[in-house]
Amino acid sequence: MPSIDFRVLEILTSKICHDLISPIGAVNNGVEFIQEMGAENAADGLDLIAFSAQQASAKLQAFRMAYGAGGADNSIKPEDVYNAIDAIIAPDNKIKQIWDKSTPIGLNEETFERPTGFAKVLIGALFLAIDSLPKGGTLNVTHATDKDFTVTASGENADFRDGNRQALALKIPETDLEPKNVHAYILGLLTQTYGFSITLDNAQNSVTIAVKL
Repeated sequence: MPSIDFRVLEILTSKICHDLISPIGAVNNGVEFIQEMGAENAADGLDLIAFSAQQASAKLQAFRMAYGAGGADNSIKPEDVYNAIDAIIAPDNKIKQIWDKSTPIGLNEETFERPTGFAKVLIGALFLAIDSLPKGGTLNVTHATDKDFTVTASGENADFRDGNRQALALKIPETDLEPKNVHAYILGLLTQTYGFSITLDNAQNSVTIAVKL
């Protein structure tokens, strides 16, 4: 099992905290608004609190699946991953999932089980795909056999961020790692740990992330 340098953990923690600061801060702003404007004008503040709390909860659940020990459980279904991702992207409607969440991807036809770490790799690939859509677009997951699946992100100017290819391949020095590509690096470690292989490709306005089980 590959080891993780302490610096990588620091950068990953910074990335997660950065992604959570905005919705959690907005909850605090909503509370302050209600305190200043009074209960009779609380509706707008409550709407802000509800939306922001939902976003914070959605991100925490997705991060737990991607980075927590429980995410390695092979009983986690594609539907669970779909719902976790949708809870994050659905509110602003910029990115949509167009794949069937009941798809049997990764399901061994003989044992009717998925490999350990399957959900972590799938949600990690979807995170990477979302990160490649600066102007929004669609996410699709397809599979030819139970041994592989492909995540496709399509949208205007779709492309992988600088450094993500090297980070995914674990070919970037840990001293050069940044929050913008630490997720790709962790995904590379996860695929290596759980025995997956992953390749990236891109065309005009689309990227693909191919995973072999």
